[in-house]
Amino acid sequence: MATQTEMLGDKDAQSLIRRVASASAIGTAAEYYDFFAYGTAAVLFFGHLFFPSTDPLISTLAAFATYAVGFLARPIGGIVFGHIGDKVGRKKALVITILIVGLGTFCIGLLPTYEKIGFWAPVLLILIRILQGFGVGGEQAGAVLMTAEYSQPARRGYFASWVQIGAPVGFLLPLALFAALNATLSPDQMMSFGWRIPFLLSLLLVVVGLFIRLRIDESPVFAKIRATKARESRPVMEVIRDFPGIVVKGVCAKLIEACVFAMFTVIVLAYVKANNLNTNLLMETMIVAVALEVLAIPLMGHLSDRLGRKPVYMAGALLQVIMIVPFFLAINQDSFWLTQLVMILVLTVGHSMCYAPQASFFPELFPTHIRCSGIALIWQIGSLIGSGVLGLVAVKILQATGGHYYGLAIYVTVLGVVSVIGLAMMPETAPLRLKKEYQDWTKH
Repeated sequence: MATQTEMLGDKDAQSLIRRVASASAIGTAAEYYDFFAYGTAAVLFFGHLFFPSTDPLISTLAAFATYAVGFLARPIGGIVFGHIGDKVGRKKALVITILIVGLGTFCIGLLPTYEKIGFWAPVLLILIRILQGFGVGGEQAGAVLMTAEYSQPARRGYFASWVQIGAPVGFLLPLALFAALNATLSPDQMMSFGWRIPFLLSLLLVVVGLFIRLRIDESPVFAKIRATKARESRPVMEVIRDFPGIVVKGVCAKLIEACVFAMFTVIVLAYVKANNLNTNLLMETMIVAVALEVLAIPLMGHLSDRLGRKPVYMAGALLQVIMIVPFFLAINQDSFWLTQLVMILVLTVGHSMCYAPQASFFPELFPTHIRCSGIALIWQIGSLIGSGVLGLVAVKILQATGGHYYGLAIYVTVLGVVSVIGLAMMPETAPLRLKKEYQDWTKH
């Protein structure tokens, strides 16, 4: 993957990559802002406001079903925007997707509730979630790809991982807003209008992200193939035809990362609520662990350059499988320090070890002219199975197990094993690691 930065001086190259990474990270933050604003509101408010029932758990289940609906549209969005990214340009696709995702989040803040318009309230909520899922389907693939294609090969893991910082930032912003609102407004006020504020404020993130994205140039790698008319007429079909094994293994690799972040930051709130545990204590430990992940992600990206994408990714997957039962045992104790320790292990360390390498690993699996489509398929199918299905069945699992954690633990363990197997079958792609293996081979 040749890059424009190789033709610039070190200082200019660093500045260019930082600007591109910032533009991409803003979009990722907007995506995850929606993800966590909705997930938090689904647990705390939406069951009552949009899906009223005499059984609170049934209401929460219905709210999470709507949460999962957004994931169903992601693969379709991935195909459409992957096609746009490979045919028209990475930049144009990213501008469209941030508008769709951000404006959808803003519109949720304007929705009338079931009490006001009855059946139409959940219908409109579902339609917005589908539209958002469609936009998100192309957002993440384009964001990581733009930065990866600008980055110098030897440091691609480090610089591309900056895009992933948008996830913890997108988590912290709505969580901090909900915490501040809960501290200043009464429960009745939160149920009346307070829940809307984080959704309405998302418009600021969209404006900033759009401003930054419009100021960056098209990916130099894509610009080159556009100039030589080397674009594939049907990029998605070529990916499916020529790289089916890579797509399947990539989806398997994605599963554990997509599952555990949703599990440890959203689904666990439903578990705590079902077992009458301390929600505030859990959210405080989440905030600390996710804030630390902002620092851990670039470190893991750097390690993936030095050690390889696969070793770092597999270590993170195994750590999260090993820690799933201790995680639930710890939060059952309602001990801040014990919960904080396991939260740091699974989120700050485990999740970042999986999440950081993805931004460079997945783009390196495909040739330039079909790269956006290939990444989108892996990312969104993996997210649908790992996070979307989990969002749909998690509360049902809690119901079936009487609020016990073992059903959720089994779910995570199975996905973790599948991910490790998929990773073991994938090729290593880190340029520095490949160079070392070649040098070692030539010595014998």
